[in-house]
Amino acid sequence: MNYDDMLDRGIEQAPEIQPDSDRLDVPDPVVRQEGNVTVFENFRSVCQELSRDPDHLLKFLQDELGTSAHIDESDRARLTGDFGTRRIRDAIDAYTDQYVLCGECGLPDTNVRREQGAEILQCTACGARSPT
Repeated sequence: MNYDDMLDRGIEQAPEIQPDSDRLDVPDPVVRQEGNVTVFENFRSVCQELSRDPDHLLKFLQDELGTSAHIDESDRARLTGDFGTRRIRDAIDAYTDQYVLCGECGLPDTNVRREQGAEILQCTACGARSPT
């Protein structure tokens, strides 16, 4: 068997990688107002579903929403200001696109690594590496 035959056989047998949106089911944010503070009740479960550090997501939300925030003793995010569910959902979607989904294969099997001062998104499914 020559190289071209082996290559054709390998291509035929290789599974096609297709993004599967069912694998990443991020819950909708549950938010409520407490005076001038928006409490993101299910912040911890969103972080767990995204497999990301809560501090990393919180920093992104602060930058995206232009506010200050902290994580309280009940693992809820407390954002200064009045933010609705839709606005927080849009910010989480932006975070997911930038820091969770692989730009090459679209799968959520990624890790964020810091190399030489830059954040690198590395996919464990296809091996792609890209700066965030």
